[in-house]
Amino acid sequence: METGKAYLELTLEIMIDALKEQAIAELTELGFEGFLEENLLLKAYKEIPNRSDGYQNPLLNEWLSKHKINHSLSILQDQNWNALWERNFEPVCIENFTVIRANFHAPIKGFEHELIITPKMSFGTGHHATTYSVIQMMRNIDFNGKTVYDFGTGTGVLAILAEKLGAASIVATDNDPWCIDNAKENVVVNACKKIEIALVDSIGDQQKYDIILANINRHIIEANQKALFHQLNSNGSLVLSGLLESDEEDIKKIFISYNLTHKRTIRKNGWVAIHLTKS
Repeated sequence: METGKAYLELTLEIMIDALKEQAIAELTELGFEGFLEENLLLKAYKEIPNRSDGYQNPLLNEWLSKHKINHSLSILQDQNWNALWERNFEPVCIENFTVIRANFHAPIKGFEHELIITPKMSFGTGHHATTYSVIQMMRNIDFNGKTVYDFGTGTGVLAILAEKLGAASIVATDNDPWCIDNAKENVVVNACKKIEIALVDSIGDQQKYDIILANINRHIIEANQKALFHQLNSNGSLVLSGLLESDEEDIKKIFISYNLTHKRTIRKNGWVAIHLTKS
């Protein structure tokens, strides 16, 4: 019998940073959406039904058996989630360009842009290397007066930054209702007026954009490659992330086959963000 929402907390003992990044990538594929690093521990979180008969996940059990990592599993109730994030969430400073803080942090001066992102169960607080790298890349892209599509918006952080960088309009989508609710809250907190948030399962092919941001994962990018190409305006910018360094050449090859031009790659902690343009 279901009694509400809860969160599965998976704690892994991993000593090597590169292995942590690999685990994050693979656990994301298994539906985990929040990650915290504490010294030699990696904690991963996934929303689950709060069932009186416990929780079983055969794919996760198979993954744990395959990797033979010391681990523990526990269930967090819904009301404990925000307290957990508040205890572990620190502001993220990206050069002198952008600082990302929670609403319970004091304002931080000395940055071009300050984003307030409420740390709930959504990917994209800036702590992860992929979000960090995309924001670095956005610094050198002209958003002024441009139309933007943020595919897999998570917390809405990239869409919010796009508006602050002068975008004329932004469509931000995700397939997770929790992310949609969280992104809407963050849009309001940051006083944004040009962002439309929508719940979708795929990118679709209805509208064209000057800039497309897709910070998701390799499989979703590959599955939506044609739509990503067709919805990008001529002279537009496509920024892809959620990708491991080992994915870079394959992803570049896919989009170069569509006659996109590779402009830049940013690498951080085993992850990459790739900027391509459409002639």
